[in-house]
Amino acid sequence: MSRHSYTGRDGIPRVDIGWDRPLGTYFVQVFHVENGEEVAFLWEGAEHGQITEAAAAVKIAAQYAELPPSLTATLEIDRLRTSAQTDGPAQAAAKRRRFYDPGDGSNGR
Repeated sequence: MSRHSYTGRDGIPRVDIGWDRPLGTYFVQVFHVENGEEVAFLWEGAEHGQITEAAAAVKIAAQYAELPPSLTATLEIDRLRTSAQTDGPAQAAAKRRRFYDPGDGSNGR
């Protein structure tokens, strides 16, 4: 997993963007301050395979923060660096329960 953090615009304290190998998705989290704590008010890429292109994640994050021009390439490199990794036993079991276990017909949700 990778995570890159940027200061947001218009009072947004933080924008995080990265690659989540276990979920096979890029993600974007945008935070605001609530009761003195940073809380994500936008979280895209929290579902398996939701954002499959780095440029799509950058497009979302760019609405909230100034990002370096090289970020799309950096994210793609992050993804490639993890392509040979496999899930450990606990991670594989969690993914089976979340995404593939037909036990109650809800597909883990």
